[in-house]
Amino acid sequence: MKPIDEQHIAESGLVVLDITGGDEETVRAVMPALGERWATSGVGPVRRDPGGPEVRARVCADALRPGRGGP
Repeated sequence: MKPIDEQHIAESGLVVLDITGGDEETVRAVMPALGERWATSGVGPVRRDPGGPEVRARVCADALRPGRGGP
């Protein structure tokens, strides 16, 4: 994954969450759940490093704004 830069965390409340799981289905299940709690960048691409056992994804979130689940 690309490094986290200033734009990702330019304001208070902004976070970048790197999610690592054993399979794509698990990682894809976590991303919408985060969107229920906070305003997020949504479901992004899931990547598998060649030769690695895990899959990874990145979600950007605003911890100060509620997600689809409300406050």
